[in-house]
Amino acid sequence: MSWLYHYPTLYPGILQRRYKRFFADIELASGEVITAHCPNTGPMTGVSTPGSLVQVSYTDNPLRKLSYTWELIQVSDSEPTWVGINTAVPNRVIKLALEKFLFPELGNYRTIRSEVPYGKEKKSRVDFLLSGEDSEHFIYLEVKNTTWASGRLALFPDTVTERGQKHLRELMGLLPQSRAVMLYLINRGDCTHFAPGDSGDVVYGKLLRDAVAQGLEVLPCRFEVTPEGIRYLGLAEFVL
Repeated sequence: MSWLYHYPTLYPGILQRRYKRFFADIELASGEVITAHCPNTGPMTGVSTPGSLVQVSYTDNPLRKLSYTWELIQVSDSEPTWVGINTAVPNRVIKLALEKFLFPELGNYRTIRSEVPYGKEKKSRVDFLLSGEDSEHFIYLEVKNTTWASGRLALFPDTVTERGQKHLRELMGLLPQSRAVMLYLINRGDCTHFAPGDSGDVVYGKLLRDAVAQGLEVLPCRFEVTPEGIRYLGLAEFVL
């Protein structure tokens, strides 16, 4: 299968430390130590270990305070595996996958809209709204980036996420009149199963199980991630 998404030119390095959430000191192959932007606000459990191999992208945009962006890290829980760090990438990847109709579980749709207001008083925005020829029937699709793993088991979330809890409640409010789908983008190729991260957020785990019981659809999508690009591997087994 061809690459779904291609990274820009990447440069290898070694992670020295991640700090203040948005900063990472990285030693490049040349020996130069740079400070890169860390585009991930979460705790990054298991994917921010100093001494790990990383990949960064570079921009010469004069408006950027930091020229480098941390894109990937290599972990070796069981075998060396690249994990995506940049949380801006998953929605780009899913948009490309939707345009190529890579998820047959979603059925037929003709239009794809992004960041559409929905929910209570329209104060939330769903990542993607899909619709078919019948404009009265919609598929509301929310995307969650998933990097935490225990062996072959991918887990989400790795910390308490009130925003994630809100998204589940908003999606539950659409049922059964509309289809609601939670898509977990497993941003590493070594996981074959997916489960709620109860030790990260027990409330989220309970809400997810309640939502599934009410008709929420869950797509835990596996992706191979390399410095060259990202490609779709199919669905992981959902473990409730």
